[in-house]
Amino acid sequence: MKIQLVLPEEKETHLIAPFFEEDTNLNFVMRHLEKNDGDLVQLFLKQEKKRDLWSTSFLFLPSQKRLVFIGKGKKIKWDHRKARLLVRCVVVAMKQHNIQDATIDARAIVESADQLEQTLTIIGTEATMAEYEFTKYKKKSKSSAKSLSVAVDKNFFTKQNKDALSNGVIIGEESNKTRTLSNTPGGEMTPALFAKHAKQEGEGAKLKTTILNKKQIEKLGMGGVLGVGKGSDEEPYFIMLEHAPVKQKNDNPLVFVGKGVTFDTGGLNVKPGSSMHEMHMDMSGGAAVIHSLVAIARLNLPVRVIGLVPVVENMPSGKSYRPGDVLRSITGTTIEVLNTDAEGRVILADALGYAQKLKPRLVLDIATLTGAALVAVGTYANAFFVNKAQDPQLVKDIGEKSGDYMWELPLWEEYEKDVQGAYGDVANMGKSKYGGTIAGAMFLKEFVAYPWVHIDMAPTMTANSDEFLAKGAKGTGVRFFVELTKSFIKK
Repeated sequence: MKIQLVLPEEKETHLIAPFFEEDTNLNFVMRHLEKNDGDLVQLFLKQEKKRDLWSTSFLFLPSQKRLVFIGKGKKIKWDHRKARLLVRCVVVAMKQHNIQDATIDARAIVESADQLEQTLTIIGTEATMAEYEFTKYKKKSKSSAKSLSVAVDKNFFTKQNKDALSNGVIIGEESNKTRTLSNTPGGEMTPALFAKHAKQEGEGAKLKTTILNKKQIEKLGMGGVLGVGKGSDEEPYFIMLEHAPVKQKNDNPLVFVGKGVTFDTGGLNVKPGSSMHEMHMDMSGGAAVIHSLVAIARLNLPVRVIGLVPVVENMPSGKSYRPGDVLRSITGTTIEVLNTDAEGRVILADALGYAQKLKPRLVLDIATLTGAALVAVGTYANAFFVNKAQDPQLVKDIGEKSGDYMWELPLWEEYEKDVQGAYGDVANMGKSKYGGTIAGAMFLKEFVAYPWVHIDMAPTMTANSDEFLAKGAKGTGVRFFVELTKSFIKK
């Protein structure tokens, strides 16, 4: 979908008119209309009773345009989160009613001029994400919106604002590529195919791209990756992508680590059949890291960033790792395997251990790690943890700003005994049936010696029906990592 900045006098397309319950006139819409159109709109507003949040009404104007009214609910309840949803709602309404070209006035989304640039980026991102549908395996694709024009006054029609909108589109495009990776069935997104995709995308974005095969992983001593991958006929890989602008090439890097389990049966501790059909999405964290790096490169952000993704398939076979096995990680710390379905933390242990070699300023890992995270925070927030070297407020703030919302859980010493191993240094399952998300984080903490954030994105792996996104993967992580990287740009 084409998303562009236009001036109010450009009147070729249909119009979108978001409005609050209290609104009695829509001045920001009137300036786009002929007089006869405007008179009809005023009459409609006096009579229209359908004004609740996200309600949709249509008005056919004398000029042959269609005017789409979208309810914003009560003004007192409006906030930045609803503004994101409004952008998506606009695109969904266009698709549902076969409106291929439409214009929305920027003032319908943001009232303050000093927030315009940031809002234009949000519009570009969220509109692009709302237009996306995964139709690869369907005979016919659904109707799509072709263009959305965002009208601004002449004094705001600047290169800076045009770039803000375009940058938002880039973030949305890379979020959608993350969704496509996650939505692709496991038989067509094996570790080898995942690594091939990462190589193509990385090299296409001029990232330094390194793909390690099984022998190279063995040489590094990544016993966790090798152990989890043993049961599959598909060999494991370790992916490294680096964005290093010339002026920042010697800086200590930000490091993003993503879980890349291309299909998770649970191994010998096999999952129930009802829980397995979405497990091709268990590489969503790894997909987010890859396309975050690509987005950062496309945006040319002046920060050195490295992405690490261990990629395996967790399958049951005569070669599988077993409950009771003890694996030796890259750091030398041994892992006692209590459950083969707690495999994501085992491969992340090696990636986090490898990150120590990079002398990072901050490491963030992202993974669909625990079902318990959904019990803890529901399906609208990601659970996150920080060690003492990192301020949790940064994560919360970036979450709010990016739209990938974050909620902190404790990483207290009291929980350490829960993951102490009987025969290895650390066990890959907690001793208690409670606090499984915390146990996963406590396990990972054993492999960390730097400022660190762990994000359990299992709650937002897939989109909720009220988020105006297509069914399937949500693309969590790309918006967050891009916004975080921006926060590290030297002023």
